[in-house]
Formats: sequence, structure tokens, C-alpha cells
Amino acid sequence: MAEVGGSYQPALTKEQEEELKAIAAKILQPGKGILAADESTGSIGKRLDSISVENNEENRRKYRQLLFTTPNFGQNISGVILYEETFHQSTDKGTRFVDVIKQQGAVPGIKLDLGIVPLAGTLGEGTTQGLDGLAKRCEEFKKGGCDFAKWRCVIHIGKHVPSHVALQENANILARYASICQQAGIVPIVEPEVLVDGEHDIERSQKVTEQTLAYTYKALSDHHVFLEGTLLKPNMVTPGQSSSKRASNEEIALATVTALRRGVPPAVPGVVFLSGGQSEVDASKNLNAINQVPGPKPWVLTFSYGRALQASVLKAWQGKDENVDAAQKVLLHRAKANGDAQLGKYSGEDESQAAAEALFVKNHVY
Repeated sequence: MAEVGGSYQPALTKEQEEELKAIAAKILQPGKGILAADESTGSIGKRLDSISVENNEENRRKYRQLLFTTPNFGQNISGVILYEETFHQSTDKGTRFVDVIKQQGAVPGIKLDLGIVPLAGTLGEGTTQGLDGLAKRCEEFKKGGCDFAKWRCVIHIGKHVPSHVALQENANILARYASICQQAGIVPIVEPEVLVDGEHDIERSQKVTEQTLAYTYKALSDHHVFLEGTLLKPNMVTPGQSSSKRASNEEIALATVTALRRGVPPAVPGVVFLSGGQSEVDASKNLNAINQVPGPKPWVLTFSYGRALQASVLKAWQGKDENVDAAQKVLLHRAKANGDAQLGKYSGEDESQAAAEALFVKNHVY
């Protein structure tokens, strides 16, 4: 390796870089996206409560089994994010979920952050914990079959918020996590979510999203993160949940793509949007409109949806074995809708009540 002057030493070997690029490319196949099934025990409990199913380990396992054993789900799903408990679980027949996902042609991934804690002295802002021991955890998850990871930070919009300290702290945490992941051969999903909570209009949302991206990519550069071996999981740019000014799918798409053009280097191979409490149908419509925005879009623009792939599935399942087939058909339908939207070819659908339902949760935690 050629000697590099100054304070910099290459962070990865060429082989490591190529492996990360190959994993990212597999996730970013046309017409495919990510199923985020990484709800924490508390979060999945709220989902199970909504269908009157007890939140115990067996019910959580049975629900995840329903998702991962859906026939041919790999047609539109290229990656699955797991929660740590789920990573250790298996099907009724004893096959590890990680292996089931691989058999479907998808890439298993893992949620690595340990939740949000308050930033003292700020107006209700937070940071994300979980860096202690992260390198060792990454090695174990890689050995166990996970090739990518997720780490969520949140940015609030409000009066005098976000603060410089919150933007900087969250950007640095994301960069440190991304660097540790790459050393272990794991593609990091960098998720700086600008929350939809608030009364702000779409212009304010766009400005704060641009600021957040600027801080994030400055930190990733400072930490020598290999951008070609990362994915970005941002919010779409929408008005605040309580805003009196609504926006069309086309307005949301243009604001979102404009913010990405201003803040995300073309070296990043793909953007996998979070659904952020949108209804299932809105999440599909907005992704479709984003992919139809004219002009340069140098990244693959696709989905990494949790609630927007699962709300109708849960309602169809109701915790009953006899409903598994019906629930799996609903998952395939939603995955196909979003796969079409990734290609800019989603033409709408007959909106079931479940699919059109708003999924917003105030101060949402995973």
C-alpha cells in the first residue's frame, strides 16, 4: 500500500471495500427494498396490543415467523432488519430465522442501537446509546449471518430546536457506529430521522433535513467512513403532523429529492426511506412520486419500512394460525406496491381501511 502522508491511514483494505459494496448492491436491486422487523420488545408489544395478542416471546416469534416464511417474499424484499431477540430465534422446524431470510434471497441485518436518551440542557432533545462494546457485537452478528445494520438517531423540530449540540452529537454517533460496522464487514444504515412531530410546514422540514444531512456527511467524512459501503435511511420531507398546511405527493417528492441533492454525496449507493408514521398507501405513493421527480438522482431510492409494510398484515393475522396465509398475502401485496413504487410504476390500489390508516405515533421509539 502506498504511504499516505499526514494523519490519515486507509481505514479498509480493497477487499473489505469490495465486500461492503457487494452487500449494498444486493440490497439495492431494482424493485426491492427492506422490511424493518426490528421493533424492540416494547414496540412490538404495542403492535400486538392493537390486535389483542399477549406480548410474550412465543407470540413475537410466531409473528416474525409469519413474515419471514411468506412464500417468495424475496421478490420485492432484499433485506430484513432484525431485533436481537429475533436474531437468536428459529422457526417451528428449528431453522434459524437468519437462514430462512437467506433462503428467500434476502440479506439479514441487525438493529444495533440501544435507544434514545436525553441530552441534558437541551429543549427535550436526545442522543442514541450503544457504542460501548459495539465492535464485539458487530463481530458476533457478522459471524451469525448479518451483513448490514441499522442505527437510528432522531432530530426534533420546534422553537429553537434542533440545536447545534444535538445535530453535532447525533452526526458523530452515527459516524462512529458506521466506522465500527465497516471494520467488521457490516454495511451500516445511517438513520438520522427528522421527526414529523410538530406544527412546522414543509419548508421548515426541508431546511432542517438539509442541515441534518450536512452535519451527518461532515461527520462521516471526518471519521473516514467508506460512503460506497453505506446506506442512508432518512425521513421523507413532509409538513409536521400538526401543520395546517398539507402537501401533495409531488410536493413531498420534490422537497425530499431537493434536500438529498443538496446534502447526500453521489458516492452513497442508496437511500432507503423510513415511513415515519405515514399510512401504508401514502408511503407507497410518496416513494413512487420521489422516483418520478425529473432530473439527477444518483442514488437508488427505495424503502426500509416497518409499520408501512406491517399494519395491514397484523390486522389480517389477529394472532390466529388459520389467518397466517391471508396475512402473508397482505405482506406480499404491500411489498409489491412498494417494489413498484421504487421503479416509479405504482399505479395506486383499492385502499383497504387498514392500508389507508395513519400510523403516526408521537415521539415514536423503536
